[in-house]
Amino acid sequence: MQFQQLQYFVAVAETRHFTRGADLVHVAQPSLSQQIKALERELGADLFLRARGNITLTDAGEALLPLARRILADADTARHEVQELAQLRRGRVRLGATPSVCTGLLPDVLRAFHDRYPGIRLLIEEGGSHDLVRELARGALDLALVVLPLPTPSPALTTVELLREDLVVVSSPDAQRPGEGRRTVRVADLEGERLVMFRHGYDLRELTVAACRAEGFEPDFAVEGGEMDAVLGFVRAGLGVAVVPRMVAARAGRGLRVTPLARPGLHRTIALAHRSDVAPPRAARELQRMLLER
Repeated sequence: MQFQQLQYFVAVAETRHFTRGADLVHVAQPSLSQQIKALERELGADLFLRARGNITLTDAGEALLPLARRILADADTARHEVQELAQLRRGRVRLGATPSVCTGLLPDVLRAFHDRYPGIRLLIEEGGSHDLVRELARGALDLALVVLPLPTPSPALTTVELLREDLVVVSSPDAQRPGEGRRTVRVADLEGERLVMFRHGYDLRELTVAACRAEGFEPDFAVEGGEMDAVLGFVRAGLGVAVVPRMVAARAGRGLRVTPLARPGLHRTIALAHRSDVAPPRAARELQRMLLER
């Protein structure tokens, strides 16, 4: 089995077309087809069902695809690691983070990292913890900032707790303060409040809904399905209240009233995660150090 054959296989699997797959990897289509047939002979199984205008994966192809993607991703990481200069003058870091962490925690750390290593490219992917864990496992990310506990614990990942953050309630200054005007609000006080809710896949959505149900009521959504900036904008417009991290609320600027949650309150734990079986590239290890020492 050759590395190049795996590249050709993944290209056809992703495009579902031999000619487009050949264009993707910049090779003549007959050469690509020949190499894939050689790979099938080596494995002793057909990888594609070939019909005119319709290319689909066989069961063997479906089994090979995630493994091939991971091998290619690991090779790409190795290439970049070897190419980095000793002084970290060039390279890249692929960092995943939940949207609220991107808004609250990352800007200052990334600015300090960029000032120190201006030649390092920072590639940021936003997503929920579940999606980020999957991307880490398949080698598409070097590091990820995720919310603990993980939706699906994975022994293939190493996690280090970074911070524990309070959640607060934000509302429009023009609206009545939630909790009948008290300086703090209980989760139970959110019953009857119209909530601006994040889209499915947001860790904050799951945490807020679970907290409301623990108090014996179903939350009432005024608007749902937004990203962080949209949620804050809807709250400013007076459509409802939202539960957000304190760090996000502090950075949100004017136009929002921030009300702490009464003890015991709600909290979330942010952790830095990476694959256990592969050390992050040098540039990623340096960003990891700066995050842990922040």
